[in-house]
Amino acid sequence: MIYRTHNLGELRKENIGQKVILSGWVATKRDLGGLTFVDLRDREGITQIVFHTDVADAAVVEAAQKLKTESVIRVEGEVRERFSKNMNIPTGEIEVFATDLTVLNSCETLPFQMTDTGLNENTRLKYRYLDIRRPQMIHNLKMRHKMIMAIRNYMDKAGFLDVDTPILTKSTPEGARDFLVPSRTNEGQFYALPQSPQLFKQLLMIAGVEKYFQIAKCFRDEDLRADRQPEFTQLDIEMSFVELEDVTRIIEGLAKTVFTAVTGETADYEFPKMEYKEAMERYGSDKPDTRFGVELKDLTDIAAKCGFKAFTSTVEAGGIVKAVVAPGVADTFSRKILSDYEEYVKRYFGAKGMAWIKLTAEGVNSPIAKFFSEEEMNAVIERTGAKTGDVIIIVADKPKVVYASLGAVRLRLGKELNLYNKDEFKFLWIVHFPMFEYDEEEGRYKAEHHPFTSIMAEDMDKFLAGEMDIRTNTYDLVLNGSEIGGGSIRIHNPQVQEKVFEKLGLSKEQAREKFGFFVDAFKYGAPPHGGLAFGIDRWLMVMLKENSIRDVIPFPKTNKGQCLMTEAPGFVEKEQLEELYLESTYVEETK
Repeated sequence: MIYRTHNLGELRKENIGQKVILSGWVATKRDLGGLTFVDLRDREGITQIVFHTDVADAAVVEAAQKLKTESVIRVEGEVRERFSKNMNIPTGEIEVFATDLTVLNSCETLPFQMTDTGLNENTRLKYRYLDIRRPQMIHNLKMRHKMIMAIRNYMDKAGFLDVDTPILTKSTPEGARDFLVPSRTNEGQFYALPQSPQLFKQLLMIAGVEKYFQIAKCFRDEDLRADRQPEFTQLDIEMSFVELEDVTRIIEGLAKTVFTAVTGETADYEFPKMEYKEAMERYGSDKPDTRFGVELKDLTDIAAKCGFKAFTSTVEAGGIVKAVVAPGVADTFSRKILSDYEEYVKRYFGAKGMAWIKLTAEGVNSPIAKFFSEEEMNAVIERTGAKTGDVIIIVADKPKVVYASLGAVRLRLGKELNLYNKDEFKFLWIVHFPMFEYDEEEGRYKAEHHPFTSIMAEDMDKFLAGEMDIRTNTYDLVLNGSEIGGGSIRIHNPQVQEKVFEKLGLSKEQAREKFGFFVDAFKYGAPPHGGLAFGIDRWLMVMLKENSIRDVIPFPKTNKGQCLMTEAPGFVEKEQLEELYLESTYVEETK
């Protein structure tokens, strides 16, 4: 049986008079007695099918009247010019008068209508195979395909080799928690699923591959949110004999190519570069959204001399005081709204509080105004650039808390006050991240990126002298406030790598146990190299202006890491656990 001669987005006026065979899903049906209209849909579009007693047998028209929505059918007929045209769809100038109808598969009552908007996400995920039929999801998957093809074509032309790396590998401390897989043939031992192909891609540089890329599945057992999944797709890239400028130039060309393939727009400008330190001081974020202003302003020196103890004690303890200006909201931001903002920074970012100053037509209105002299208040207004009608929002705390709090407040203001153009895209490089960050909970230093990032030549003497305020040859690519990719020039000197491990609190024995094979490889002629990894899902999410990566992944998981469609994760049989030398009571107790 021939199922179709054309897809359902293909027929045009040029096809009028042709006999065609079409197959697809019944999107809608309108029964007018002896005349039945069916909108037939497939991946490529919709074509209107007409069942009329003047053309088709009565049995065919009667069968059409009984069709259920989302049933799969095959029709034969003739293309005719449509009397009432629909210029909103590509096939809107024609329709097909059916002479034959075959029901290939009837559809039972649907759990939801395909035209429903605002569906509960759990329902969408449980019936994902139905959700994907919806135009937006099909469009997103098409764009994902275009994105992947654009990547592969660009990388091939640039001389990169696509090389696979293992999925079952060794657990190494790279940041997030590993997913572990017990080995049946090696009792008591475990594989780890890769958080990224980081070690292998560097080993490929030592192996002389020189230019490597891979579209890789990666896994991280960490808390989830809208732009994070336990398994995700990563574009992994590494190249030899390069410096920072070489990498960013090649990657910038890739980003522009992919951007055009997905959005149809161009980004015909050199992506600006901003130092990590500047990004934090101006935007409170290492992935700033530069589509709007509302930058952080430093008030530490002014606050240190005022009469407000919460400010002065913070400065004395080594903290900072910074502010952002909410433009034009002095009359609309009530105390209740400002209290909500304060609760927001306290609950989610650990701030001790939030102060505010309204500049009204009558003058300054603020609970803390009495603690400032007129000269000090004028200095605050001048420093922030605030005008009548604005509200100054201030946070005083440790730098990490202040940046996180005001960075989030800034983004919230941008969204709630419509301060940016939602149709605009802005790329930005953030460069030279710190090598180390101090983890107060664990009481030790960790790698800001990962422990294989190279140290800037200007800071190498400081590093060798034991200082921790060290900058690295790192770079993140940011699009509209989302980090879509990041990487670094790597350490290729084994002595420097060992010293980094030492700074991170790893003993020689621990470093040998975790990374012995890796460090050994560097003794056999490692070239200077660097690379980058893109989060495919997040990158596509931003370009398509979706709010969640679950809308660009075919079969995603929930915030709890569950697949509602397959009901994974699930319990296993006791015998399976015993084969893996695991306690069978795990199953019994959970049941």
